[in-house]
This record gives sequence, C-alpha cells and structure tokens, in this order.
Amino acid sequence: MAKTISTVLGVVFILVGLIGFFVPGFLGTHLSLAHNLVHLISGAVALYFGLAGTLSGARLFCIVFGAVYLLLGLVGFALGAPAAPTIPAMANMGIDARLWRVIPGTLELGTMDHVVHVLLGIVFLIGGLLTKAEIRRTAETT
Repeated sequence: MAKTISTVLGVVFILVGLIGFFVPGFLGTHLSLAHNLVHLISGAVALYFGLAGTLSGARLFCIVFGAVYLLLGLVGFALGAPAAPTIPAMANMGIDARLWRVIPGTLELGTMDHVVHVLLGIVFLIGGLLTKAEIRRTAETT
C-alpha cells in the first residue's frame, strides 16, 4: 500500500506544483513559487519511493512524510492568525483566518493549506502503517 500511496500522491504533488505556477490560489491554497517548488520536489521523492524504492523504504517514507505533513498542518492551525497574504500574486485572496507566514512574502500557508496538509499526513500515515501488515504477511507465507 505504501508504494501505491507514494506513487499516486507523488503525481498529485507534481500536478499541484505545476498548476500553482498558473493558478496561485488554486482551491483556496496559497501556492507561491517556494510552495510550488516544495511540491515538485516532494512529488519527485514520493514517485521515487513509489516506483523505484523498496517496500520498506516506501513504508518508512510514508510514515515520516505523513508525520511531517500532519505536524505541519497542526502547527499551521496553531500559529496561523487572521491576516492577508503579502505575496503579490495572492493579494486578491483577502484575509485568511489562519494565515501562517512561514517565510513572509515567500511562503505563507492559509487555512486551506493546513486542511490539505493534515489530510495528506493522514493518508501517508495510513499507507505506511497499513504496509506493516503486508510485510509481515509476506514474511509468514515464504
């Protein structure tokens, strides 16, 4: 399951990274140049583990990446405050209830970003944690 999750979400990350260059406010997210680059790099790493990595490597990637993304989303909710983005391409987005200026003017995450990060974290964690049973089952049958 970890390899499938890594592959599918790797493609999603790359697509969102590319879309973000043309539609910075895609689905209410704050997709700046820095955020798009993070998505493209994350997508490439996820695709590597999904397509070329070992099952145990993909499992570990999903667990670590899931924990990081879940934590990123939760910290965003905790540290975010009502504010308008300072990134010029997002100036028309208005005030966000939970805007977190990670790097002001470069990387700013809003409410929708936090929601997506929490959901991604959960999906990656599920993929990694459910793969443990698959590894154990494989070892028992051989």
